[in-house]
Amino acid sequence: MIALALIEQNGKRAIPLGGKSLKEPINETDEPGEIGECIAKELLLRILQRSENGPLRRSAGDLSLILIQIPMTNMQDQIPLIKSQWINSGNTEIFLEQLKEICERVWSLTFNKYTGTQYRIIKTI
Repeated sequence: MIALALIEQNGKRAIPLGGKSLKEPINETDEPGEIGECIAKELLLRILQRSENGPLRRSAGDLSLILIQIPMTNMQDQIPLIKSQWINSGNTEIFLEQLKEICERVWSLTFNKYTGTQYRIIKTI
């Protein structure tokens, strides 16, 4: 499982990411739950540390924090290419379509102060 953030810093786009291997795949009807929150928190802490290098902003609104369930081969072969294309173009629609093609599941994450972390399914198996 991988968390990706679509951000801009000092006028340049970036996609920091972080993740962990899963022992068991997430059931089709389940959300990423604790493991997803843990991965997202670790990435967000890294982004917070990065803010010392200049102002940050989300590049894609509520679609700026993405969690994906992806086979290892696709992660190694496809993610670097897709990241590079988004950094150069900034086209979030194409980026998400490409993720949907190579990932088993894709969620966006948002936070609501009353209900906590919220997952929105972008693609399911």
